[in-house]
Amino acid sequence: MSELMESRWAYLIHLVAWALPVILVQLAALVHHYKERSGAVLKAVLPPAFIVGTYLSLADHLAISAGIWNFGEGKHLGVYVGAVPLEEVLFFLMTSLLVSLGVALFTAVLRRKEAEAP
Repeated sequence: MSELMESRWAYLIHLVAWALPVILVQLAALVHHYKERSGAVLKAVLPPAFIVGTYLSLADHLAISAGIWNFGEGKHLGVYVGAVPLEEVLFFLMTSLLVSLGVALFTAVLRRKEAEAP
């Protein structure tokens, strides 16, 4: 396993290992809370996450192109979107999704507490 973690798959493996479980828990909580409105909530949450993730990827592209930032060879797949490694684009998209889902769930908790308040 340590060989794999030192390979070109390392970034993708780490990304999926830390983000995917949290996203799945958030999605389950969202469906549990919003029930039949879950689809509408996802339609509201996904576009901002995609826009922010795309913006951050573009900023990263500019920084990499200007020589401000770079990635070590052999630690990612070698697939690029512009100058940005695919894993980095996925990182920005997944992180933005984590935040967007978190805001939706936080809003749900606040509304529930407000409804319970005297």
